[in-house]
Amino acid sequence: MGLIKAAVGAIGSTLHDQWKEAIRCDDLGNDILMKKVTTPNGVISNGSTVIVGPGQCAIIYDNGKIVDASAEEGFYTFDSSSTPSLFAGQFGDTFKEMWQRFTYNGASAKQQAVFFFNIKEITDNGFGTSTPVPYKDWGHPIMNARTNSYIGMSVKIKCYGKYTFKISDPFTFMSVFAGTADIYRKETLTEQIRTEVVSSFINVLNGLCTDQYKVEALEIPSKTLEIKKLMDENEFDKNIRNRGIQLVTFNVEGVSLDDESNEKINKYEIGGDAYQQQGELVGAYSEAIPEAAKNENGAMNGFMGIGLMNMASNGMVGGAQTNAFQGAKPMQPQSNPEEKQSVKENKNTWVCPNCQKEVDGNFCSHCGAKKPDQKFCTKCGKKLSPTHKFCPECGTQVDNS
Repeated sequence: MGLIKAAVGAIGSTLHDQWKEAIRCDDLGNDILMKKVTTPNGVISNGSTVIVGPGQCAIIYDNGKIVDASAEEGFYTFDSSSTPSLFAGQFGDTFKEMWQRFTYNGASAKQQAVFFFNIKEITDNGFGTSTPVPYKDWGHPIMNARTNSYIGMSVKIKCYGKYTFKISDPFTFMSVFAGTADIYRKETLTEQIRTEVVSSFINVLNGLCTDQYKVEALEIPSKTLEIKKLMDENEFDKNIRNRGIQLVTFNVEGVSLDDESNEKINKYEIGGDAYQQQGELVGAYSEAIPEAAKNENGAMNGFMGIGLMNMASNGMVGGAQTNAFQGAKPMQPQSNPEEKQSVKENKNTWVCPNCQKEVDGNFCSHCGAKKPDQKFCTKCGKKLSPTHKFCPECGTQVDNS
C-alpha cells in the first residue's frame, strides 16, 4: 500500500479518467498547520490520486498506522497493492524510520485519510518578557574593586519581538500536538510555543551579557545573528525541536528598562567618575573588614584603618557622591570655630600710628603706644583711622592736632 507518483502529463491523459477520487488540500495559509482530508465513507479507493501542493507534506493514514508520506510537490496514485514509495521529499530519512515503528498512539481507528501538513515558514508570531529580566549592561560598565576589572551594570530589561517557525518533523508534531484532529490551527499552540521561546531567549540574554559578547542592553535588537547563533549552538530551543518544530528567525524589536534601572543609569551618566570612585571605595571597604581581623599588629590597628576609610567615605560618598546621584545640595565647607573667633577678634584691630603695625587691644604689642581715640569726619561723619589725613569718603582734611 503506497503512493505512486504520476507522470508529468498524466493530469490531462487517459490516466486521469481512471482516477476514482482526487484528494487534495487547498493552500493552508499562515494559520492552518495540519488538515485531515478523506472520502465520504472514510476509505481511499485503490487508484485514487493524492495531490501534494507547494509547501505541503501529505501523510497517508490507514487504520491507526502511517503507511506512506510525501513532502514532494506533485500528483500521486494511491495503490493499495504496492509497497510504500518510501516517503519522497525532504523528510525521506525520517519517513523511513517512522514507517518501521509508527502506530499512532496504539489507535485502532478504522479509517483511511490523508493528513496535509503546512511545512512553509509560519510568520507573524510575537513574544515578550512579561516581567523584567536581570541583565549586565556593558553600555554602563563599573569597576569591580575585587578583581580590578570592569563589569556590566546590573539592570532589569523587558524585550519584545517576533519569530518565525516551521514544522520540521511532521510525525513528531502529529504525535505531540495535532493528533488526528480534522484541523489544527496555529493559535492552538501559540501560547505554549511563546512560553518556550521566551525561556530560550532568557538563556540567550545570559550569554549576550558575558565577557565574550559584552552586548549593551539597548543594542540587543541589532544582534540578530548573535542571538540565533547562541540559540543554535547551545540548543536553547531544544524543547521546541523535540515537539517537531524549528525556529527559523528570531528578531528583537525593542528593549526597555524598568524605572529603577533608568534611575541608576541617569545617576551613572550624571555622576561619571564619582560613580566609579564610589564602586571602588565600597569594594575596598568590603575587603578591608576581614583583613582587619587578621591584622598582625592587632585588630584595633586594623579597625583604625577602616575608621579612616569610613571618614573618607563620609567625605566623598556622603558629599560629592550624594550631589551627583541623589540630587542633594552642594557640599558646604566645614567651618572652624577657632577661625570664627579669629574673624570676630579681627574686627577690633587697629593700626598703630607710631610703628604702623596692625594690632589689637588698647596698647601696641610692638612699641607700647596707646590706642588713639577714635575720630570721625567733621563733614560726613565717616569713621577715620589715626593715619588718615583726608576723609576717604568726602575728602575733607583731617585735623590731627
